[in-house]
Amino acid sequence: MAASSSPAASTSDPMRLYDTARQEVVPFEPGPVVAMYTCGITPYDATHLGHAATYVAYDVLQRRLRDRGHETRCVRNITDVDDDILRKAREIGVHYLDLAAAETARFDSDMEALEMLPCWSEPRATSAIADIRKMIGLVLDQGHAYQSGGSVYFEISSFDRFGQVSHLGRDAMLALAAEHGGNPDDPNKRDPLDFVLWQKSAPDEPAWDSKWGPGRPGWHIECSALAMRELGETVDLHGGGSDLVYPHHECETAQSEVVTGKQFVRHWMHQAMVRMDGEKMSKSLGNLVFVSDLLKEYDPRAVRLAIVAHHYRDSWEWDNAVMPAAAERLEAWQAAAIGSFDTAPAVLDQVRACLDNDLDTPSAVAVIDEAASTGGIAPVAALLGVRLSR
Repeated sequence: MAASSSPAASTSDPMRLYDTARQEVVPFEPGPVVAMYTCGITPYDATHLGHAATYVAYDVLQRRLRDRGHETRCVRNITDVDDDILRKAREIGVHYLDLAAAETARFDSDMEALEMLPCWSEPRATSAIADIRKMIGLVLDQGHAYQSGGSVYFEISSFDRFGQVSHLGRDAMLALAAEHGGNPDDPNKRDPLDFVLWQKSAPDEPAWDSKWGPGRPGWHIECSALAMRELGETVDLHGGGSDLVYPHHECETAQSEVVTGKQFVRHWMHQAMVRMDGEKMSKSLGNLVFVSDLLKEYDPRAVRLAIVAHHYRDSWEWDNAVMPAAAERLEAWQAAAIGSFDTAPAVLDQVRACLDNDLDTPSAVAVIDEAASTGGIAPVAALLGVRLSR
């Protein structure tokens, strides 16, 4: 459903978005149905504000695309088998799928409270083992992978476009691979940057049978298999947090394109990091603000406003003033929800123009702030996913 019923919802001017791979703001002109894939959570801990920022950005994008007359099909995966979730399950002594189920339920509750549009599909990695094994077989058949030490690795030297998404040099790739579990020191690799497609399971880890021995999927292959199973060989728009550009999305692209011979993603969109104490907000560092904790004290709409007050490509710092300011803004908007709608069409056009300009939510918020003095802003706020009573 579109965010507004205004007959001027669509426009002939294209939306423009920054494309990570092309490193510039370019027209985003998909067809009537927009196939979108955003990397979901690894459910071993609660949803933090960095997660919420990514999914709010995708939510606002979908709302504007629907407002323009498109149908959106957004797939968000659940990585329910992965090094991190297996490690956490081992630490606390529970089955990894029980941990995944509990944390996924908590995540779903947070997303519902923030009034996110429902995903078109939300597949689990463990639902795609057959698809993953088939895809790995195709990568091997094409000569882009090799078996070693009971695992299967993608050979990056066989793909001359490796680096087309991140544009990073080898040293930067090595550092990020080490940081994100790429194991560049693995002695079974021909090149430290080669990445695992199928890995031999440890004795206490889940394992599935395969031609290459019992094991489990690598991280990157899960998203390629799910994206293509759900949306086809080419996705209109794909992304997630900016920390996924390398290695995750670079590796996804390589393994997908050697299998299909087609462009995997037409447009890459990445959310900048939310920071706390000078570092990116992450589970590994423990500097987290949990959405569920914020919801105990603040209206979910205020949490949304705290996020959309920042541009999705700008990293920003969390501090204790963020939520009180957002709550104050929500109170002002709510007071202005009831009133004459005479000026709203012009305000709608301004907000739409802001969103079409690389999803410029801070400027859209400023437009609505100014319009609040005239009242009747509820239909305009809806474009940002903020539901006001009228």
